[in-house]
Amino acid sequence: MPANTTNRGPKSKKKKVLEVYVSMLGSFELRIGDTTVNESMNRSNKMWALLAYLILRRDRNVPQSELIDLLWPDDRSSNPVNALKTLLYRTRMSLAPILGEEVKFVLSRRGAYRWNPDIKCIVDAESFEVLCREAEESKADAEQKLDLYRQIAYLYKGDFLPKLSEMIWVVTNSAHYHALYLNAVQKFSDMLVARELWSELNDLCAKALEIDPFDERLHSLLIVSLLRQGNSAAALGHYETATDFLYRNLGVRPSENLRNLYVEIMSQNRIYDADTDMDALLDNLRDAANEPGAFICDPGFFKLAYRLEARRAARNGSSVHIALLTVTAPDNSAPPLRLLNASMAQLLEAIKAGLRKGDVASRYSGAQYVLMLPTTNYEDGQLVVNRILRIFAKQHPRNRLKILPRLFQLEIAK
Repeated sequence: MPANTTNRGPKSKKKKVLEVYVSMLGSFELRIGDTTVNESMNRSNKMWALLAYLILRRDRNVPQSELIDLLWPDDRSSNPVNALKTLLYRTRMSLAPILGEEVKFVLSRRGAYRWNPDIKCIVDAESFEVLCREAEESKADAEQKLDLYRQIAYLYKGDFLPKLSEMIWVVTNSAHYHALYLNAVQKFSDMLVARELWSELNDLCAKALEIDPFDERLHSLLIVSLLRQGNSAAALGHYETATDFLYRNLGVRPSENLRNLYVEIMSQNRIYDADTDMDALLDNLRDAANEPGAFICDPGFFKLAYRLEARRAARNGSSVHIALLTVTAPDNSAPPLRLLNASMAQLLEAIKAGLRKGDVASRYSGAQYVLMLPTTNYEDGQLVVNRILRIFAKQHPRNRLKILPRLFQLEIAK
């Protein structure tokens, strides 16, 4: 006799699991399929902070008090619980385009809130950290590790939740992920250098410098990649951009590594080759010689110019005087960086106007210019320095920073 099937209940439907891709590196965005919502759609930082916090703490119930302390640390609402409920409502409406208005993305449980566990989140920051750990601990072969680092470099599109960077918990996480990224970039770049993958190294450093433009090692590696690809003109351009940026923002002069790269760049920048026409060569040199004013150069080239001038002075029995101009505050302390950078730019214009055509000048540090005055005695050198100071004072009478001059003659080895 066949089994009685008439009393069976309706077949249970399999619960559909929503899968949300969440980006927190570089920007905040949630995506299901081709539909996205992101922080540009609503300017409420509190709303995005609440959403990010609940997603990152989705493995537990988050007490109301914890969320209130997070969102209103210094400004207690007269009714913070209602304020939180209002914020949750606004957040739900903002997520409606991807989740639907009927989906409860946050569950309320006895004075606490929790991200709905039926909504699966794939968070780029978490995936990034897993990849970093795997690359560090993996015993995979070199090519597999190289692929892991490629994935890491691709996944890190910027610092963690940058529009919420005023929040302490975001600052802590941002520093953590940023350090992981720089460590991965260093190891990835070492592997690229060992394999002479210069084009990929170029792309890696260019992207990494958009994220951390103050890393001198990245600037050096980008210059190396350009040199190894035979693009010395681009290498020189980036060297000048990098050294100027580091001067203006950190007040530091190029490291020995950067200066050595400059020498290598100049050795590759040949003026002519075997097919160059002599007239074209002479025209090229004549144009360079006719440039007005003193010769302003990089510290590395200044050293080479001094070496040449010192040899000429030793042969002719003449002297070379060096002047050092230092910008300070009225009490001789270091001035604020913003004022220093403006004054250094103004001083450079005075130097160009006050030096002779054969003189050479270079920015020696964030607050100093060094001048080379060939075939000059001490008295004439002092006149040159005083002329520069007068020009500066006349052009910028309201500048309250001081310029401390020093002039000395370098001993020339016979």
